[in-house]
Amino acid sequence: MSVRAVAEAVGVTPPSIYLHFRDKDELIFSICERQFSRLDAFIEKEGAKSKDPVESLILRGKAYVRFGIENPEQYRILFMSKGSRSEENMQPEELRQSASFDHLVHAVQRCLDAGAFSGEPLLISMGLWSVVHGITSILISHPHFPWPDNEKLIDHVLRLQCAGLQAG
Repeated sequence: MSVRAVAEAVGVTPPSIYLHFRDKDELIFSICERQFSRLDAFIEKEGAKSKDPVESLILRGKAYVRFGIENPEQYRILFMSKGSRSEENMQPEELRQSASFDHLVHAVQRCLDAGAFSGEPLLISMGLWSVVHGITSILISHPHFPWPDNEKLIDHVLRLQCAGLQAG
């Protein structure tokens, strides 16, 4: 994707793009932020399908992976590339300002409140995000690898992770 192609698609000159965006990375990230909002809405919708907090968390994880697989280019830009908004530029409090991550922390807290998990909500959330990001990334990066059924693999890994978090 080039700034020239974007400008052509929206009917403006390339220099006018820079009146709104600092550079190409900012333009791409801005476009993908819309996808990020869609990701959050999709995860929330799927998680709401179960009243059981652990099952809801599993549904959320499955939704995350499915969204990434169905939107691989946006996922790569948001989570697998290093642009101007990389982690070096992120402040710790910004992580909780991300709606989808904050929703994950709240979902984990519901599991803790129900007595299903024990531990620190932020640490558990980071671990769970690492798991779904790992699955999503590897399925996107290696689509022709002879994986077992994706749904079975994703369900197995998420249930195994949640079982390891059980209070006890």
